[in-house]
Amino acid sequence: MNDFDQVALLLLILVPLAGALLMMFMPAQDKKEAWYFAIFVSGISLVLSLVIFARYDYDLGGFQFIRTYEWLPGPLDINLSMGIDGISAPLVLLNGIMLFGGVLISQTIHHRPREFFVLLLALAAGVYGVFAVRDLFFLFFFYELAVLPMYLLIGVWGSSTDFGTFLRTKEYGAMKLILFLVAGSILVWIGILAVYVEASNNGVSTFSLQSLAVLSQTGQFDSDFQTLVFPLFMVGFGVLAGLWPFHTWSPDGHVAAPTAVSMLHAGVLMKLGAYGIIRVGMFLLPEGAENWMPVLIGLGAVNVIYGAVSAMSQQDLKYIIGYSSVSHMGYVLIGIATLDNIGMGGAVLQMFSHGIMTGLMFLLVGAIYHQAHTRDIGVLKGLAGRMPVNTFFFAIAGLASLGLPGLSGFVAEFMVFTGAFRTYLPMAVIAVIGAALTAVYILRLLARTFLGEPDSQWESLVDASPVEKSVGLSFVFILIFVGVWPEPLMRVINVGVQTIPGV
Repeated sequence: MNDFDQVALLLLILVPLAGALLMMFMPAQDKKEAWYFAIFVSGISLVLSLVIFARYDYDLGGFQFIRTYEWLPGPLDINLSMGIDGISAPLVLLNGIMLFGGVLISQTIHHRPREFFVLLLALAAGVYGVFAVRDLFFLFFFYELAVLPMYLLIGVWGSSTDFGTFLRTKEYGAMKLILFLVAGSILVWIGILAVYVEASNNGVSTFSLQSLAVLSQTGQFDSDFQTLVFPLFMVGFGVLAGLWPFHTWSPDGHVAAPTAVSMLHAGVLMKLGAYGIIRVGMFLLPEGAENWMPVLIGLGAVNVIYGAVSAMSQQDLKYIIGYSSVSHMGYVLIGIATLDNIGMGGAVLQMFSHGIMTGLMFLLVGAIYHQAHTRDIGVLKGLAGRMPVNTFFFAIAGLASLGLPGLSGFVAEFMVFTGAFRTYLPMAVIAVIGAALTAVYILRLLARTFLGEPDSQWESLVDASPVEKSVGLSFVFILIFVGVWPEPLMRVINVGVQTIPGV
């Protein structure tokens, strides 16, 4: 291990944090400079993410880039222990991509941009921290750091939605989001304390995930304890993953959020919930996980169908994509619940694929809304003639969402379906029905919004800006690349999945 490997993950967390702190001292009137500085910081973060992913040795497997810094030794044994495996490495890369893309397209933020980018960088640092740490205390700390900035990002820079008698203010979306996520965090914290106390009763007082996993593997956590505590993690983290029926905060939060925040919200924040179920719940409480997986796969199947049907009934572009995210996170939950190596690998790949495709959709919807000042698909018609590049990008994202072969969504969903058919056949059938419903609302959206005769009221619309085209093209390239050649991602994901107890 060279010197870079020793500090790589620490740099990954500190770069956006330091960038946020430095930006706080920039003059408030330097609005353009704040954007340029945020691009610089997020660019460094992206490069670090790429290098770390590329340097992950899939032949060696396990946790790599390991480094531990003592923080609170003694009875509590809380240390900043870092390391990534085959599950977290692709998600670290995803966060770098979404952060850089989100910052680039935020040149339209004119109201207090300095504060906006400070919160956005702090959020990204929290996400990096969750994926990189191996200590329950710091995992929870960074989890909260990733969640809490959302309240201000939506409440201050968001937008309100008004469809006749239907009104959802940005303050409503921000408050609903934070109440749901804090409630989920409370369950997670209770679960963490329960695991710590149980470990202490067995003579090991620590928050170290590695040490606690050893206790679990040696039978120190009995089956009754695991069965009792696992649902705290399943529901607590599941709230952030959009788990039905605790999902309602997500579409409202998506709709109210500014474009970059929607991209990070759908792209990586929802993945923290699924990652937490795997990293904490399944690694520490494998017997509890096995007992509760039938419930999780059932709720995941409801996610798929409910999210798809809800998306079909929406008029607002963002609500359609928001409920689509709920549906697609159902595939992630189903893949996790199969406890099958193919299904679990598909779940992790779906996290990455869904992050890119949904981030691209929110980027394009933001480009439309910035000019048309509406997201109503009953009003928006024939946009292909005015915005051909935007239309092409949206079509690629939509086709990836419905699982077209040759795009990343197909590979991920195929693996999830395969794992489900091998373990829970009825749930697999429901998931396939959900995929058919996805095709219905995606094709309906494309036909009503982009195709057909152009409406004269949209004559002034122009195509996406050069920055939006650049980011969109990058995302399209990733969707196609992963769909055609998933091996670079899957060889890393597979070595991570193999270490999950019971899979």
